[in-house]
Amino acid sequence: MSDLPFGIDFGGTGIKGAPINLETGEFAEERVRIKTPSKSVPEAIAAIFVDLLAHFPECTGPVGVTVPGIVHHGVVRSAANIDKAWKGTDADRLFTEATGRNVHVVNDADAAGLAEVRYGAAKGRRGLVIVTTLGTGIGSALIHDGVLVPNSELGHLEIDGHDAETRAANSAREREGLSYKEWAKRLQKYYRTVEKLFSPELFVVGGGVSKESEKFLPLLDLDTEIVPAALLNTAGAVGAALYAVEQGN
Repeated sequence: MSDLPFGIDFGGTGIKGAPINLETGEFAEERVRIKTPSKSVPEAIAAIFVDLLAHFPECTGPVGVTVPGIVHHGVVRSAANIDKAWKGTDADRLFTEATGRNVHVVNDADAAGLAEVRYGAAKGRRGLVIVTTLGTGIGSALIHDGVLVPNSELGHLEIDGHDAETRAANSAREREGLSYKEWAKRLQKYYRTVEKLFSPELFVVGGGVSKESEKFLPLLDLDTEIVPAALLNTAGAVGAALYAVEQGN
């Protein structure tokens, strides 16, 4: 197991990590989950990563980390759902120095997209695949013929004068008490807009609500095939590990 990469999924509520078998896209060992501290400044998270990696002393491969923000050459450029201190932090450098490992960070939706294209619902598909995550906001990943176009942020498209995710994210459905039929009308407008702009080969819908996909995806009328994600809550860590290995090559 020594050369296996390690994937860490860092979110606003939890930090999950495990060695990843990139042959299968599965956890090589049971993951460890640590609650994200209320003061989630970069240095505090780096210390947690050190503790997390200590659970797997035999795993010495590269480390991939998801970050819920825009990442440009290892530097975090936005911090919507994490401490504002992250903005401008060279996370690749911070985590590499703290852990003594080769660490690469990637946007969380981009990581999920990479995992779905390599191992999940979009495996074997050519052309442009757009993976969206419906949660607190709407994350997105654009992958063309297996190559990631990072930091697409399609949840922030302006539709009818609104930031799209404020009306079409799963949090909006919950906040407003919308039925799945009512919510599907908003998703229809969102995905139709994205479809017109990008003409993708496939939409993949992730996020926790994708487990209920049969309640809303059949209600959408699009020209593009749209399917639920396959990897669910493992996609972030798997995609992060895959990204770290590819960055090292």
